[in-house]
Amino acid sequence: MCDAAAETAAFRPAAARDPLAVLHEVFGYTAFRGLQDEVIAAVMAGEDALVLMPTGGGKSLCYQVPALCREGMGIVVSPLIALMDDQVAALRQLGVNAAALHSELAAEELGRLRADLSAGRLDILYISPERLLSPGTTTWLARRRVSLIAIDEAHCISAWGHEFRPEYRGLAALPESFPGVPRIALTATADPRTQADILAALGMTAARQFHSSFHRPNLFIAARAKGQEIRQVEAALAPHRQAASIVYCGSRNKTERVAQSLQARGFTALAYHAGLAPDRKRSALDRFRSGEPMVIVATIAFGMGIDRPDVRCVVHLDMPASPEAYYQQIGRAGRDGARADTLLLYGGEDIARARHWLEQSSAPESERRVMQARLESMIALTETVSCRTQGLLSCFGENLAEPCGHCDNCLAPVSTFDGSEAARMALSAIYRTGQRFGAVHVTSVLRGKLTEAVERHAHQHLTVFGIGKERSEAWWRATIRQLTARGALRISGEHGALAIVPEIARPILRGEERIMLREEPADSLRSAPRRPPSLEDALPEEARGRFDALRAWRLREAKAQSIPPYVILHDSVLREIAIQRPASLQALGLMRGMGASKLSRYGDGLLAVLAGD
Repeated sequence: MCDAAAETAAFRPAAARDPLAVLHEVFGYTAFRGLQDEVIAAVMAGEDALVLMPTGGGKSLCYQVPALCREGMGIVVSPLIALMDDQVAALRQLGVNAAALHSELAAEELGRLRADLSAGRLDILYISPERLLSPGTTTWLARRRVSLIAIDEAHCISAWGHEFRPEYRGLAALPESFPGVPRIALTATADPRTQADILAALGMTAARQFHSSFHRPNLFIAARAKGQEIRQVEAALAPHRQAASIVYCGSRNKTERVAQSLQARGFTALAYHAGLAPDRKRSALDRFRSGEPMVIVATIAFGMGIDRPDVRCVVHLDMPASPEAYYQQIGRAGRDGARADTLLLYGGEDIARARHWLEQSSAPESERRVMQARLESMIALTETVSCRTQGLLSCFGENLAEPCGHCDNCLAPVSTFDGSEAARMALSAIYRTGQRFGAVHVTSVLRGKLTEAVERHAHQHLTVFGIGKERSEAWWRATIRQLTARGALRISGEHGALAIVPEIARPILRGEERIMLREEPADSLRSAPRRPPSLEDALPEEARGRFDALRAWRLREAKAQSIPPYVILHDSVLREIAIQRPASLQALGLMRGMGASKLSRYGDGLLAVLAGD
């Protein structure tokens, strides 16, 4: 167990300025992966850099290592306090003297931080863009030796990004206060337009650009038409009851309703949205960070502050605004590299509603066109019959040569059929009923179902009444949804009435365009296609008990220090220790992720757990 002195003992870069030596001594890794070494070499040479790496790809090392190697203190611009606090806690575990400057610091903590800054004791300082750009702070920090400036979540600076924050725009002025200090902008999700805007907004047009593949083979990507929504969510979450999951909803009220429904089904589920009282939000976030198995049901307010690596499932109950937003959100699953599941549930009303909201947007026409193109790309991803990962990566300008093998369409290929006649029937029924009714009523007319509404409007006398009686209600709802996804239908009026979009529907009605539709499965609750076993399942039987004991030990340590368990050691490290069962500090030090500080802090405790199993 570490004491207060150990907690503040800083790694001093003067002892080891070579990046590879720092990587090994501090972080416990023997080699860089992917583009990390190239990025670090560029920053070490004083060059600006734009880095695109997927979540879990090791972006943080790209600035943490050179910050420890170059003379001075590294400044990291970060958007959320929770994210800053997690990263500072993780660095302190490594023996790095890191701190975060934000509005929630107690007076004592702020005084200690100022003293460390004045004495030059800090290696890395995390700070929000607003705080950094305040005149007094900028002037004060500019008098210190600064090794680099890292701009994390850099998509926030772009008006085209999915989480635009206007305060980020002021970061373009940093070279005036910090001349000659290299800047490194990093993000996990940015399409080509957003990348160009980041560079322009920061004045980094000469920056080196490093693009890793966005492909994350550990994520299983699936999308399914909405049926019995809560039961579908329950089926998706059921395999992960002893893990962490996130369910994203489009409204605050819906997060509350879904959380209550999941609680009634035995899940530990908490709602999270911007409208909650501060103490409720903090309590939910603290429980999530504690490592507790649970489900957070949230709006996108539960976003960039998530640093928990062992989220095993992410479910969307409403249509994301763009592929970038969608990939950022599902990217919060499986940050540890282990298998994670994602599911998007969608319906025709969701699609039409998303288009309607966009039409009501007050954004300039040029911006609305871009937003519409991104929304249409997102809609196309839901209805595609080919590899979903290939389609998603293409939105980022990346071409995956072969189908991924880890999405629902790859593992359970979708059948299609010529739906031209069915499309004409549906469009005709919508037209004949006056374009004033929703999918439920239109489906009743098509199936010849004599409901009270049908009789009240005398729709049983229409020529389209009963023309599709041989098909089920679910089949016609799927047809209408797919026509909505193609843009042939939209929602009109406040009661969700279906209306025809003439320029797209007319060729279909005239028989000038052939329509291929997805063959929908009869059971909307069908299980996901069988996937390879998880890493936990792959643990040898004799290592399972050790792994559980190591996790219990880690939880005790985390509670004693009031930090999240994953800040101490990731599950992947504990898994390797459980399998290898090192019997000495020297052998334990060879485990990936066991740097010098963690070996000193926790080595004896880990060996004691292994000796007692």
